[in-house]
Amino acid sequence: MTTMTPTVEHFPELLVDRTGPCVSIYLPTGRRFPESQQDVVRFRNLLRQAESSLSDVMGATEREAFTAPLHALADRDRFWAHAFDGLAVFLHADFYKVYKLQRTVPERAIVADSFHIKPLLRVLQSADRFQLFAITREHVRLFQGNRDAVDEVVLHAAVPRSRIDALGEEVTDGHGAMHAGSGSRKDEIEKETERFFRVVDRAIIEHHAKHAGLPMVLVALPEHHALFREVSHNALLLPEAIAGNPDAFSPEELRQKAWEIVEPRYTARLQGLMDEYGAGLPRGLASDALSEVAMAALGGRVRTLLVDDDRVVPGCVDRTTAHVAHGDLADPHVDDILDDLAEIVLRMGGDVVMVPRDRMPSITGIAAIYRF
Repeated sequence: MTTMTPTVEHFPELLVDRTGPCVSIYLPTGRRFPESQQDVVRFRNLLRQAESSLSDVMGATEREAFTAPLHALADRDRFWAHAFDGLAVFLHADFYKVYKLQRTVPERAIVADSFHIKPLLRVLQSADRFQLFAITREHVRLFQGNRDAVDEVVLHAAVPRSRIDALGEEVTDGHGAMHAGSGSRKDEIEKETERFFRVVDRAIIEHHAKHAGLPMVLVALPEHHALFREVSHNALLLPEAIAGNPDAFSPEELRQKAWEIVEPRYTARLQGLMDEYGAGLPRGLASDALSEVAMAALGGRVRTLLVDDDRVVPGCVDRTTAHVAHGDLADPHVDDILDDLAEIVLRMGGDVVMVPRDRMPSITGIAAIYRF
């Protein structure tokens, strides 16, 4: 079993065509006791729901072997003692992944011909996610979060954690004295700080920023902002920053300050998509009809698909004919029509944006913006 925090790089493996049932389990989890106590109980209940659906396509012995990894997960006390805000579990005969999530998700167990991806899309979409790059003259830290939570990221082994990691033993201390050799001048300290910032910037870009693809907020003392920006080549670094000693802020304070910077961008992007959808409707360049959007999606016409974050429409979309059939989630071949449409659009190179229900411009659960 692989347990990790998901990134956009993990997502394509969930879209691979698979034969046989795919189990998707989502669970909101508690970070602290006693909320976390009930997590495993609720997980076992969802597992029983999945097994009930699997009983339609598997005998008891086959089903027991297939779900063995999930039972083993339920028995891992240490795993449940270190939760985030949500959990996503995906199981197939040749695939098993467990993701800890920074955002709560709906409690859901679905068995279908493909994985249920909508809740994970909400977690992964970059619209309201960000990274915080906290740097001083002495050390560096990286955080990742969203409007709800911020957590520190374990740095890649190739990223220097401190000045000594980056520059070796011959570094100037904060009082201007050299640990080895001589040259205790203020300009020496500034040159050394510049070298440290340059080395760390390259490492963060290579091992974190380019993989996450998220906007990055700088957290540093005011006197370090200009110097870092002068040496940085990070295209994801936002022009706004958080001024102050990074070590003086709690994760919650960092989240609040970062969200004040990121939220206007999130709101502006969403409003832009709403305006584009509204302008496209009378010209045939947008639609909220399930059947029409299914046909357009399979034809590669959907550039952006807005999906209701909270709604589930049980059924499936035929990947060959684009026929939309409503159904029952208890059927092991049935998922969510909205989920199927999102999967098709992603496979065809389109963009999918999960939207809160009160911001959706349609009542069908989707709003598609066409390429042509």
